Amino acid sequence: MLTRLRHTLLTRPLMRLVGRTLPSIGDTERIALEAGTTWFEAELFRGAPDFTRLLDFSVKPLTAAERAFLDGPVNTLCAMLDDWQIARDQDLPPAVWDYIKAHKFLGMIIPVDYGGLGFSAAAHAAVVTKIASKSVAAAVTVMVPNSLGPGELLLRYGTPAQQQHYLPRLADGRDIPCFGLTEPEAGSDAASGQSFGVVMQGTFGGKKVLGVRLTFAKRYITLAPVATVVGLAFQLRDPDNVLGKGVAPGITLALLPRDTPGLKIGDRHDPMGVGFMNGPLSGEGVFIPLDYLIGGAAYAGQGWRMLMEALAAGRGISLPSLSVGAAQLAVRASSAYTVVRKQFGLPIGKFEGIRERLARLTAHTYTMTATQRLTAGAVDDGAHPSVLSAIAKAYLTEGMRLALNDAMDIFAGAAIIQGPRNIFARPYASIPIGITVEGANILTRSLIVFGQGAIRCHPYVQDEVRALQARDAAAFERAFMGHVGYLFRTFIRATTLAWTGGRGAKRPARTPFARHYRALNRLSAAFALLADAGLITLGGSLKRKEYLSGRYADALAHLMMASATLKHAHDAGNPAHHVATVNWTLTLSAHTIEQALLGILANLPNRLVATVLRVVLFPFGARFAPPTDAQHDAVVNDVLAPDGALRDDLSALIFHPAADVPGLGALDHAYQLTLHAAPLMARLPKGMTADEGLSHRLLTAEDHATLCAADEARRAIIQVDVRPARKRAPAPNTD
Repeated sequence: MLTRLRHTLLTRPLMRLVGRTLPSIGDTERIALEAGTTWFEAELFRGAPDFTRLLDFSVKPLTAAERAFLDGPVNTLCAMLDDWQIARDQDLPPAVWDYIKAHKFLGMIIPVDYGGLGFSAAAHAAVVTKIASKSVAAAVTVMVPNSLGPGELLLRYGTPAQQQHYLPRLADGRDIPCFGLTEPEAGSDAASGQSFGVVMQGTFGGKKVLGVRLTFAKRYITLAPVATVVGLAFQLRDPDNVLGKGVAPGITLALLPRDTPGLKIGDRHDPMGVGFMNGPLSGEGVFIPLDYLIGGAAYAGQGWRMLMEALAAGRGISLPSLSVGAAQLAVRASSAYTVVRKQFGLPIGKFEGIRERLARLTAHTYTMTATQRLTAGAVDDGAHPSVLSAIAKAYLTEGMRLALNDAMDIFAGAAIIQGPRNIFARPYASIPIGITVEGANILTRSLIVFGQGAIRCHPYVQDEVRALQARDAAAFERAFMGHVGYLFRTFIRATTLAWTGGRGAKRPARTPFARHYRALNRLSAAFALLADAGLITLGGSLKRKEYLSGRYADALAHLMMASATLKHAHDAGNPAHHVATVNWTLTLSAHTIEQALLGILANLPNRLVATVLRVVLFPFGARFAPPTDAQHDAVVNDVLAPDGALRDDLSALIFHPAADVPGLGALDHAYQLTLHAAPLMARLPKGMTADEGLSHRLLTAEDHATLCAADEARRAIIQVDVRPARKRAPAPNTD
């Protein structure tokens, strides 16, 4: 009786009040928000991360078979790739296509039982990273069937007959897949696609069967021009409710063989001249039987959930791995070039302007590598971390932009002349591709990272929303009271850590990065309190406050990437040659997070709440400065150290060409010769040539040969490609 009275007089009025405050969520949005699972990012969101647990987490190593594949077929494939020629031909050579199919590159995620390789997420990531360091076109070709392609959807939802037929064919390359999701009127808003199918009786294979008549127009579909089997997403209509799921079951997925009558396929787009296959798909009145639906009629109308669950993990593997490949290539090549290239009589690595770029490039590559490794490790541990995957996709593809911009600036003129020697032209051109596909970064940052995180990572909001939708007063009461207690605890923790500078927070013992753990604990708690402040004061309108949600996303993303960086260093044994780089990137992370949080406080519409929280969370003002000049120098000194330890660590995942291969191979060779020659040059007075050193007996014949070889290699490296000028008719003589 008392409970019923309390619900009537207190709980239900409170539910109406909170219902107007919390964001409203439609079915499509709910499915997207509920896709996947949470992982360590949830602890950061809640302001109480257990870093000891994170460090104790074991990232599964590659198996012997996976390592053998990387050292064997992947290296062989990379050696076959001439990225300059691929760009000119706008396609992979037939021999490369044959090799990719024969060695099951398109079936890495397909289990061995179906003829695939059955690789882990870490192996999938490593393969894409290595190939991307040699050719973006080849990497995209390999990664798409192993990402949001029919393969994963068939594994999760396919009927036994579909799995038995398609998976072996996808694994060995007899079938090349593509998936049609994006449309002219539905890019980032993929759920609003206008392609549709109507359930009806039709003729197929000469027989009358129940099926779906499709009308669709898709674009930006990778591998479409060469695909033999096409995945398709469309809105299903069932006017007579034949399937028993209503007249509009919703988004549905189907798989169409290329020779399906009415399917139009084969035209091409030109994605920045990079050379991978991409094009449109269309069809009008295309009739397919019900068994073409992925999962059969039982999964009609379940397509959006299927896509979101597949993306929850896959988004964090392929494109982040491609980005890491580009960043590791950039740091390996740039570090060598700053030693080999001279200006004003000095290696350009001596100039502070160059050193600033090289330090940033090195540190960003470290963080990107760490984030990629941890994301793949989470997936291999059985998680489907939707928020972490969105962070990896958005912020690592953005990291690729920053890394390649720095490399282009360091190489200067040598990076703008196209030809076999230029290893950055195609990766640089491809930057917008990774940033745009699988959820454009503007959308991902503004709406997904924090929007999904606020629902999935918060300990009580999702329960409150569910209780409101179900009008369950008891469930709402439990969730609401839990939320009140959580908010009080977060306020106390955030205030204490802010006023003590993070002291007293739990951190791992015996670490050289204690101050960074303190900073992340403090900033995580501040983020948690500010996240609740935004949810409470803005409610549903927070979804439309993209300036604010973007800042929330930046803070959460950098908290996660900083944590991954500390984990990466810990797993490596915190070696001395990592310390300066970790300090640099954690210093920048703390500064970036703090600025994002201060930006939220400066723009939060409720100025009273913002003023109070600024005093609570930042009583002494901004405390985290960006990296200093001394930190820049410490990073550069490590990456340019003669032992090459940090440089090798930060390029361990990429392909290392032979010395006679233009580009990185020749550059690495010149770099090694330059290092060997440095002690010999130090013997000679300033301005003395090798020939003069030999004649003055300051050098032996062997020393002289070493210096000449280094100088010859250096001169070859600083050259750029040329081609014959187009012949023109002579201008007419007007005399």
